[in-house]
Amino acid sequence: MSQPRPQGIYPMLYAFFGDDGALDRGAMRRQIEACVASGAHGVAVLGLATEVAKLTSRERYLLVDWVAQDLGGRLPLAVTVFGSTVEEQIALARHARANGAAWVILQPPRIDEAEDSELMPFLGAVMDGIDMPVAVQNAPQYLGIGLTLSGVAQLAREHANFTILKGEGPALLIRRVIELTAGALAVFNGRAGLELTDNLRAGCAGVIPAIDFVDRQARVFDRMRAGREDEAEALYREILPGIVFVMQSIEHLICYGKRLAAIRLGIGSVHDRLPALAPEPFGLACAQRYARALGPLPG
Repeated sequence: MSQPRPQGIYPMLYAFFGDDGALDRGAMRRQIEACVASGAHGVAVLGLATEVAKLTSRERYLLVDWVAQDLGGRLPLAVTVFGSTVEEQIALARHARANGAAWVILQPPRIDEAEDSELMPFLGAVMDGIDMPVAVQNAPQYLGIGLTLSGVAQLAREHANFTILKGEGPALLIRRVIELTAGALAVFNGRAGLELTDNLRAGCAGVIPAIDFVDRQARVFDRMRAGREDEAEALYREILPGIVFVMQSIEHLICYGKRLAAIRLGIGSVHDRLPALAPEPFGLACAQRYARALGPLPG
């Protein structure tokens, strides 16, 4: 893996659906243009914000195709790989690579109460089956399963293409991961960008939030890297109340974060794919207020 490690803000795209229930190509394209115009450092798709578990296998492949076409190589692409078997994950990862993905993010298979002894052989077999940089999404609080820190470190020692970790947790935990792996992994956090500045101080290579606040988050990253921390903190304070609002849970993010993003993107009605949290009038009013305060996303 000789290419530079990824860094920066890689927004995870939402899955927008039309009133017929099908994926909305125009809304997906609008997100790409907003990412590029906002100064994002990359784009990600098929994660939890993309509602990957609700998509059919055909839709997952289709979204990879659409995003790669619309991105046109302007930014690096990271694709989350979802699947219950090693073969399924390898096939999707290879499809992502064939469409120009720079790296893939493996989601552990949904195995109840799985431990390192089950997860590590599975993830290792996928890593051995693909020739590209690989990340693991380690988010036990959202997925219900995950690796221990020692399991992460062992996988990194045993698989040369495992070079990136998508952690999901407080900055203090992420700092321990970075220390334990001794720089072997480029570590990204998620959680919509909570603790963004402290994550970067802790040594994160970047963050994979949703697209809601990408314009400010990209500028926060750039200013932190330039040593302009006061400016970065001022920008972070602008978006922190909105991040706290949307990041109460993944279901809350998909319900209200997607609607906040839709307002900023100029997308009309948001249609949910069930099962989904039903929006409440007060929640919609909150999303609208945060969106108005931030203004439209560029692009």
